[in-house]
Amino acid sequence: MLAKAASVLALTSMPGCVGQGQRGKSQILGGVQARSGKDLNNHWVSAIRAAILSIPRGKVSTYADVAEAAGYPGYHRQVAQVLNRSAHGLPWHRVLGAGGQSKTSLETALDQRTRLEMEGVKFKGRRVDMAACGHQFAVKNKQRSS
Repeated sequence: MLAKAASVLALTSMPGCVGQGQRGKSQILGGVQARSGKDLNNHWVSAIRAAILSIPRGKVSTYADVAEAAGYPGYHRQVAQVLNRSAHGLPWHRVLGAGGQSKTSLETALDQRTRLEMEGVKFKGRRVDMAACGHQFAVKNKQRSS
């Protein structure tokens, strides 16, 4: 637990990461950064969780595509935060980085690949064959305006 907290602290203190240099324009809500001063936490977390849950067995999606399907384009980092903080009950292994590559640690990447292969997902080297196994979300409205 201490190592995880240290890695989160290290990530948030790095230039260019979520939370760094954006304090005047945004706020942290429930430990998760929102892009506006309004309390979007419950809305976007629920929308992201629903998008992840809609990815069927044998299919995968990217962090960016999940964010867009949830109605929050550009929230790919928040997708990773949702998976990192509340992956219980979510098919976390079906969400990949751009190009179909795992963005987790080596041990977790091996677990992710094993789970995906058991679901019938095809790989080309280290990457998932996104043409064959990429999930196409139903068209959804763009980010909710305030």
